[in-house]
Amino acid sequence: MFSFFKSKKNPADSAETPVSPDTDVQTEAEAESKPEESISFAAKLKQGLARTRQNLGKQLSGLFGGGKIDEALYEELETILLTSDIGVSATQQLLENLRKQVKRDALTDSAQLKEALKESLIAMLEPLAQPLDTTTHKPFVIMITGVNGVGKTTSIGKLAKYFQIQGKSVLLAAGDTFRAAAREQLIAWGERNNVTVIAPDSDPDKKGDPAAVIFDAVNSAKARGIDIVLADTAGRLTTQLHLMEEIKKVKRVVAKAMPDAPHEVLLVLDANTGQNAITQVKAFDEALNVTGLILTKLDGTAKGGVVAAIAGQYPENPPALRFIGVGEGVDDLRPFDARQFVDALFD
Repeated sequence: MFSFFKSKKNPADSAETPVSPDTDVQTEAEAESKPEESISFAAKLKQGLARTRQNLGKQLSGLFGGGKIDEALYEELETILLTSDIGVSATQQLLENLRKQVKRDALTDSAQLKEALKESLIAMLEPLAQPLDTTTHKPFVIMITGVNGVGKTTSIGKLAKYFQIQGKSVLLAAGDTFRAAAREQLIAWGERNNVTVIAPDSDPDKKGDPAAVIFDAVNSAKARGIDIVLADTAGRLTTQLHLMEEIKKVKRVVAKAMPDAPHEVLLVLDANTGQNAITQVKAFDEALNVTGLILTKLDGTAKGGVVAAIAGQYPENPPALRFIGVGEGVDDLRPFDARQFVDALFD
């Protein structure tokens, strides 16, 4: 059966694509890479979550407009939370916490529940907010994975800019050797950020071995003293078990280039997939021991409650939600902040 990672007997050598500092790429790149100083990320987050806020926040404002706290209110709140993709487990936890607080603090008016719900939601999401520490290894190798269409390659480009702003040197590995134009897309991001891209041969008749490409990238980064390697991988469906086996091979080959690498396995999730994101987390974690998540396209969904759904599935040991994406700009991928996120959900 055809495999995304099937290589020929003589796999194409990976090619280094250096970027000239004086290319004309700066037009679009620099325009994107300079954040508008007048707009804070908190404001962008609120703008990006507008659809979710309209769906969730306005319903909650109507529910918490005043009146007695009774079973009918709890039932209506449960419906609102579930239809916002918060999920059954997280919804049950939130309702249980609210009931306890109502009893403990002797709350009687529904208007008092809004702040209580916010604080309960923040407490649920805070364990997900675990900043990524890239200082433990040099180079620090980050493998990026996920299903097709979630925004892996775009996230890599944005991550490259994020780390550069921190003063880190970055190298990109074009390990998605299957998707048409994936190589060119990553090279374009390399040009935007003025970083080198290790890529397979451009000959369409030669399918590069993704493991070999990333292996070369890690060795190149070691030789140059690069701080961070961002390795792209081909998208795959969680139901295609043979393809999941192939990506395990990529991870094993990376470890041969550098012990303990990859140091971070980031799973990119599209917020628009809703509850299916939970299935993806479980499948990729089983295959690769995922260490962190990137949640993209939160600006495109009315059901941003999927963040709580993820937390609800892992009450004891939640995954680290490293970054969230709330827009198309290069600076619209930022570390997850639970309080900032919840504040943006409410009117």
